[in-house]
Amino acid sequence: MNNRPHRESKESNQMIFGIRAVIEAVDSGKDLEAIYVQRGLSGGLFLELRALLKDKQINYQQVPVEKLNRITRKNHQGVIGIISPVSYQRIEDIVPTIFEKGETPLVLMLDGVTDVRNLGAIARTAECAGVHAIVVPVKGSAQINADAIKTSAGALFKIPVCRHDNLQKASQFLRESGLQIVACTEKTSDLIYAVDMSAPTAIVMGSEEDGISNEIIRTADHLAKIPMAGEIASLNVSVSAGIIIYEALRQRL
Repeated sequence: MNNRPHRESKESNQMIFGIRAVIEAVDSGKDLEAIYVQRGLSGGLFLELRALLKDKQINYQQVPVEKLNRITRKNHQGVIGIISPVSYQRIEDIVPTIFEKGETPLVLMLDGVTDVRNLGAIARTAECAGVHAIVVPVKGSAQINADAIKTSAGALFKIPVCRHDNLQKASQFLRESGLQIVACTEKTSDLIYAVDMSAPTAIVMGSEEDGISNEIIRTADHLAKIPMAGEIASLNVSVSAGIIIYEALRQRL
C-alpha cells in the first residue's frame, strides 16, 4: 500500500495549540519537535503541563507572546506544540539489533547541525549509503519539518533518527557497545583515509560555525579531516558528511 498521502497529511497538520491539547499529545506519546510557551505563563493547567514535561524529560522554549501570535492567530492559550512528522527511536535499542543481524554498525551523529536543508541532505546521503541511524541532540539541532523531509527526498522516513538529550552520553554508550568514535574535524593532521572504518563506527559531524563540541573531541577515538587543496578552507557540512560516509562505505565494500 502506498502510504504517501498519510505522510503528506502528517506534515501539513503538525501544529497543535492550547495547553490541554499539548498535554494530551504528550500523554499519548506523540513525538514533539518543539514546544513554545509564552513567557510569564501561569495557572493550574500550565503547572500541570510543566510537571508533565519535567516527568517526560521534554524541553520547552519560553518565548514572547508575539512569536506565538506570528505562528497562529488562533487561541493558543500561550502554548504551541509542533508534532514531529517522524517517530524518533532510541539508539540504545537500535545498536543491539544491528549486531544481532550480523551487520557492522555505521552510525552518524550530528552535533549542532541546525539548518534543516543540511539535515535533509545529510539524511539522504546517509540512507543511500546504508547508515544504520542518525543521532541528533534534543537541543541545538535542526527541526525535522517539511523542508527537511523534502530535501531528504523522503529519506527521513526510512532511516532511524534518534534524539538524545546528551550527545556525550550517547557517544559513551556507542563506545561501550563497541563502536569507535570518529570525529570529522579540522583540529588534526590525520586524514579520513587513515581511519579503518570497516570496524563498527560512529561518525560525528559538527556545525559549520562551531564544529564538534570539545567534550566529544576529547573522548573521540579518532580525529580525521578531509584534505583541502583550494583556497576556501571549509566545505558545507552536508558535502563533508557525504565524503566521509562514502569513504566508510568504500572501505566496507
